[in-house]
Amino acid sequence: MPETSLEPITDISPPQIQKKADGRRKPIKVLLIGPSLDILGGQAVQATRLMSVLSQLPQLAMTFFPINPRPPKGFGWVRKVPYLRTLVTFALYNSRLLFEARNHDILHIFSAGLSSYSLWTIPALLVGRLYGKKLILNYRDGQAEEHVTTWRTARPTIGLADRIVTPSHFLVDVFGKHGIKAQSIFNIIDVDRFIYRERRRLRPRFMTNRILEPLYNVDCILKAFALIQERYPDASLTIAHDGCCRPALEQLAKDLKLRNTNFVGRVPHAQIPALYDSADIYLTTPNIDCMPGSLLECFASGLPVVATKAGGIPYIATDRDSALLVDLDDHQAVAARSIEFLENPELVETITKGGLREVQKYHWKPVRDQWAQVYEELAPVPA
Repeated sequence: MPETSLEPITDISPPQIQKKADGRRKPIKVLLIGPSLDILGGQAVQATRLMSVLSQLPQLAMTFFPINPRPPKGFGWVRKVPYLRTLVTFALYNSRLLFEARNHDILHIFSAGLSSYSLWTIPALLVGRLYGKKLILNYRDGQAEEHVTTWRTARPTIGLADRIVTPSHFLVDVFGKHGIKAQSIFNIIDVDRFIYRERRRLRPRFMTNRILEPLYNVDCILKAFALIQERYPDASLTIAHDGCCRPALEQLAKDLKLRNTNFVGRVPHAQIPALYDSADIYLTTPNIDCMPGSLLECFASGLPVVATKAGGIPYIATDRDSALLVDLDDHQAVAARSIEFLENPELVETITKGGLREVQKYHWKPVRDQWAQVYEELAPVPA
């Protein structure tokens, strides 16, 4: 895992938890099952951050178990072959999970929805039940509504979990509509690793760094940027990250005759703060979303945001307080709000201050303590 810049932990655990931990002969053994940083996306980042802070609590014995295990030495070529890669990864994951899960008290399962849920989450839930372990379903997908209503396996297997935890009240509300009880524990944003730069009068320097997949609708950003360049011919746009839509998006940029538009691919995690610092406006236009960590990272960087009102975004960003929000797939509104930022320094100051206030909720200490409390409530009572 990469180095982190989390501040040193001195108050290892809150008093009420420490008192319980002192009465245990052994720490609570937790197997955190999630994607490693070999996979693009926010879940892997959050799994890394959570392991970093929870591993330092004396009452917990944390083990990370990747859903994407690397093949044995000499078989790395398998990862380059579609379908075979999935088959081999699935076989390795399940065989190793059967061995590893029996040695832990709690399985903490990071989960997306739909097909990913079927491949990686259902096996973990079934293995946990086989061994009589306590199960936490840490559900993190903005497609929860579709998953619960259209996948027959969803409700019965979700019901296997002892606790359902989401990073957003948005998903708590979605599950609640279907009679499924869930609680929310925020993601961790390590504010200190970002470069907070006060912005007022902005340069027309734009960026985005969502995965280039259909649900993130980066097409909308390119269409909006075409309108922005009509007014600001020297405006620039950096599109960081990668994904299956990249060839089509690059072609769209050519068709729109965009200038100063750079597809830079995946940016290493350590270089993300500098990427935010180099820009003056952040654009994100997903049609489906849960709790995008990138918005919170923008708040921590003083970077103004224009975003669609997709899924959980309005739960973490308030229009004209911490961001400017627009309707889904409305590239004209994205362009208009972007120009409003460029021409209204007072609005920029208001929005960036609001974003900085919002991101303080995601400090690692309260998140760590809430997770430790959940483990305490589920852990076997010592004899």
